Amino acid sequence: MGAELETPARGSAPTARRRQVLSRRIRWFVAATISYNVIEAAVALTEGVRVSSTALIGFGLDSVIEVSSAAAVAWQFSGRDPQAREQITLRIIAFSFFGLAAYVSVDAARALFGFGEAQHSMVGIALAAVSLAIMPALSWAQRHAGRELGSRSAVADSKQTLLCSYLSGVLLVGLLLNSLLGWSWADPIAALIIAAIAAKEGLNAWKGDTCCLPSSATAPSADSDCACCAAASSGAR
Repeated sequence: MGAELETPARGSAPTARRRQVLSRRIRWFVAATISYNVIEAAVALTEGVRVSSTALIGFGLDSVIEVSSAAAVAWQFSGRDPQAREQITLRIIAFSFFGLAAYVSVDAARALFGFGEAQHSMVGIALAAVSLAIMPALSWAQRHAGRELGSRSAVADSKQTLLCSYLSGVLLVGLLLNSLLGWSWADPIAALIIAAIAAKEGLNAWKGDTCCLPSSATAPSADSDCACCAAASSGAR
């Protein structure tokens, strides 16, 4: 992705008052993300150790990484000039994605080679289902505010939150297949796909290509392959 994929929000650039409202809204979304992920990490890590589930432990560590991303955005928007902290925040988010991709890849490889056999976990299944319901809505709300404000870091962090919903789906399917059918290979295969997505988003955050950001004079590119831009364009019609 490049500069040509930067897409305007509806209408003109937000006023100073509107920017204050959006900044405050993003801080609330970030606070909600951090609070939920702290709880999610504690439950997943505790249950993962109890049932010897590498998938649950990996999911819990992913939550820890997400907290670092959300905390970086919170730090950015706590200052008088959030834009001045944008580049540092993007670097932190990028490293969070890279760390997540690396861990999930190693953990998936271990699972494929048969290191450890997870027990049945109703707590893990319930946790994955709740996260799958909450995270997409939270990601959408933060991404919408970030796009209107023109904040690449807020959009990047919303992608980190959306990635959590993908991982929740992978975890849920993996735990269900393991519990119902004994298919221990399904989760690590899907996890490797998620790791590839995480690595790609890390590269995008590093370059600042977080997609769908306002531009005062640029219209959406006709050949844009950015999924969130396409969704935003169709939703605006």
